[in-house]
Amino acid sequence: MTSDRTPPASTRSDWTPSSWKGHPARQQVEYDDPAELEAALAKLARLPPIVTSWEVEKLKTQLAEAGRGERFLLQGGDCNERFADCQSHRIDAKLKVLLMMSAVLVYGSGRRVVRVGRIAGQYAKPRSAATETRGDVTLPAYRGDLVNRSEFTPAGRRPDPNNLLEAYSRSAMTINFIRSLLSGGFGDMHHPDIWDLSWVEKANEPDEYRALVESMKASVRFLDAMVGRPLNELAGVEFYTSHEGLHLDYEQAATERPPLREGYYDLSTHLPWIGERTRDIGGAHVEFFRGIRNPIGVKVGPGMEPAELLALLDVLNPGEEPGRITLIVRMGAKNVSQRLPALVEAVRRAERVVTWVSDPMHGNTYQTADGTKTRRFDDILQEVDQSFAVHADAGSVLGGVHFELTGENVTEIVGGSCGLTEADLGEAYESDVDPRLNRAQALEMAFLIARRLKDPRFRPRT
Repeated sequence: MTSDRTPPASTRSDWTPSSWKGHPARQQVEYDDPAELEAALAKLARLPPIVTSWEVEKLKTQLAEAGRGERFLLQGGDCNERFADCQSHRIDAKLKVLLMMSAVLVYGSGRRVVRVGRIAGQYAKPRSAATETRGDVTLPAYRGDLVNRSEFTPAGRRPDPNNLLEAYSRSAMTINFIRSLLSGGFGDMHHPDIWDLSWVEKANEPDEYRALVESMKASVRFLDAMVGRPLNELAGVEFYTSHEGLHLDYEQAATERPPLREGYYDLSTHLPWIGERTRDIGGAHVEFFRGIRNPIGVKVGPGMEPAELLALLDVLNPGEEPGRITLIVRMGAKNVSQRLPALVEAVRRAERVVTWVSDPMHGNTYQTADGTKTRRFDDILQEVDQSFAVHADAGSVLGGVHFELTGENVTEIVGGSCGLTEADLGEAYESDVDPRLNRAQALEMAFLIARRLKDPRFRPRT
């Protein structure tokens, strides 16, 4: 239900897809050849969209349901996609772990799950410094493959406009491969890989995990028998994409007004989000995002004040459209109970319509003695637990979780039933930026969250 407040910006005369250029823009890229950049952007603008406005609107409806506690959002994927990882086995590994997690959440909680990947476009990363120095050499910082490469050479670190076209192409290939997998039965609950529990042998309560899976299998067999054919023939698996809308020239080039639609859509992804570093209310990112019709995410860190949050909501969702705003909270386990309640209460008192999501990854990063970035599994789980508790106490709803994860057996995060220690991190540490949950850790996290979703304390109040 949409209220009688101000209409979306994309239907008003004071916004255009390029109006952001009149505002201060953080985290943007300086290219050494403006003509080359404009040529690449012109090519981008002529390419067909990666997603459709129909998919975008369907996701918006489902996010609104998650905000009311009728669904639960599972958003996850790589911290930073790399062009080299646009390979079939890596894509299906990421998709598989998200489908396995969602199956556990659906059965364990009795709630429908919205599946959103940090995939098919997560090629740009914000940086705390514009340059990086190694010894006597200073070069531009690595900003993701959308901009430059991680190799510490002048050629590798040069911002290359052609990377924009490459990123768009690989994003399209990735989402098309995912669609083909899903239409071909990749999400089939009968597939033996769905029930691979080799990771639980070291779990604290392996019997509970096995019992849940056996119960899930029995339910699938029962429903197959009741309807007379396999469940996977009855309905497809819906899957959506997301990425941080950091590079505004790139996002603008993918923005268009589809036929038979009112307003503009950023069709590079279903769910773009504004990062912690770029959500200043007078800045270019907020100006751009206020005008597109996509559902949008906003990262909320411990420095966010209630008045700032409400002001952002006034700008980004003046019409109080359900499903429009997903607040992705990244506080850190030590800050949640102190900082989150005031924000939840402010939104509740103002009767603003949002979907609250916990991102327990970004606020819990630390460096080991040798400088390796990592996170502790227990800290991640603690932040999720505290988020559930804060919302329950406030009569609010935690509508989902947001993880950096991979389907590979990497060694980037300490803890979990797999027993990784800091000494193990060097065995298979692959991330160029932030550490991710590996397959076993991600599945264990899904079981633990499903247990919490069953708890009557954390169910939406009716």
